[in-house]
Amino acid sequence: MSVRQALLALLEEEPRYGYQLRAQFEQRTGSTWPLNVGQVYTTLTRLERDGLVEGAGEDGEGHVIYRITDAGRAEVANWFTTPVERTQPPRDELAIKLALAVTVPGVDVGAVIQQQRSATMAALQDYTRLKRRAAEGSRREDLAWSLVLDSLVFAAEAEVRWLDHCEARLRRAQLERPEALLEEILAEEADEEASR
Repeated sequence: MSVRQALLALLEEEPRYGYQLRAQFEQRTGSTWPLNVGQVYTTLTRLERDGLVEGAGEDGEGHVIYRITDAGRAEVANWFTTPVERTQPPRDELAIKLALAVTVPGVDVGAVIQQQRSATMAALQDYTRLKRRAAEGSRREDLAWSLVLDSLVFAAEAEVRWLDHCEARLRRAQLERPEALLEEILAEEADEEASR
């Protein structure tokens, strides 16, 4: 997610200072991706350096107000019209965890899958409840939050399907190679006995 482009998009609506940008970003995304205010101001400094925003004076409380430049508007337009690249898959901690669980002796992979499925199902229920509440609103921010929730729901549903797939693959592998499983169990028992 690009904080840079998100801040520019918010500044395209109207000039704002850092805390206002942070609040607007979190309001529109339902605080799904909380921003550190230091990150906001660091990003604003870089945007100003790159000529995409400029200072527009201070408000009555001494907050520096930033406004977008023409170059910044062009960057926002380009961001909205360019697809998000999927060439580098995101680092998925769950996929890494399961890949290692399958290869580390003594790990009950089925239990790992079941625990994750339970946690994902609970999250899915929470997202669904939040979606109902967001659907009651009529502001654009409610629609924005609802779209973010849709994404979270679809991701959780996909994760549950993937966990089901992993569980089925694990069962198939155990049925196809019972001798390998037996060898692994015997090796673990031998290791335990040797360490006594």
